Amino acid sequence: MTVASDYTLAELCIVAASKAFADEGEVLATGIGVIPRLAASLAMKTTNPDLMMTDSEAWMLSEPNPIGKRGEDHMQANESWMGFSRIFDNVWSGKRHAMLGPTQIDKYGQTNTSALGGTYEAPKVMMLGARGFPGNSISHPNSFFVPSHNTRVFMDGECDFVSSIGYNPERLPKGHSLDDIDIRLIVTDLCVMDFGGPDHQIRLVSLHPGVTAEQVQENTAYAVHIEGDIPTTEAPTEEQLAIIAQMDPHNQRAYQIKDNPPGVRS
Repeated sequence: MTVASDYTLAELCIVAASKAFADEGEVLATGIGVIPRLAASLAMKTTNPDLMMTDSEAWMLSEPNPIGKRGEDHMQANESWMGFSRIFDNVWSGKRHAMLGPTQIDKYGQTNTSALGGTYEAPKVMMLGARGFPGNSISHPNSFFVPSHNTRVFMDGECDFVSSIGYNPERLPKGHSLDDIDIRLIVTDLCVMDFGGPDHQIRLVSLHPGVTAEQVQENTAYAVHIEGDIPTTEAPTEEQLAIIAQMDPHNQRAYQIKDNPPGVRS
């Protein structure tokens, strides 16, 4: 494998996020958004060929679909039917791994995809809603992608609206323990993190080129566990970049992250 010397921040994040799905075996990967979808596609075509993906409708695929408009001659690689009812069987069995981008992530790993500010009855901003996230967060692994790492996302206190379960014993559903929570990876425009610190504290795993641990802490409103020398996030290989370009022929990835940190081109 040839390490690339010329790549974008978006491509770095796609490769970093793909590691969330590596070596998981036969699980359903749900990447919500351009970067998570490309990360799952990259994993399926490299580190985890057993990974399952759908066409976002009703078919399981043996090869991931490129994102965006496809040519009239495109034939997707249907493998089996995956109707709505079968999704629930998959979710409840734990054989799914979703990656999405919450608007808030608090110190417990609880997230908000529902509402901001105001009161429960009259929030200032309404968003997508919790939808299936409460059940998903207790049933199977989840990872997060954050295109702008700041203290509005990694905010002080608890989320304005708790859409998903995290490592907060006060909000655990009856009959569950913290061992049932599985937040795998958080990829941002500054770094890679997880909740592998003491008592499930958020932990710095790697820093993107040119970013310091101090910058990560300054942009996180709660304490980040930083231990020893933090490695630099692994650069993409030329082979990975070729797959990403194949999966994103319209270069939608270029519009997902605003600014590149030092050391990575725009």
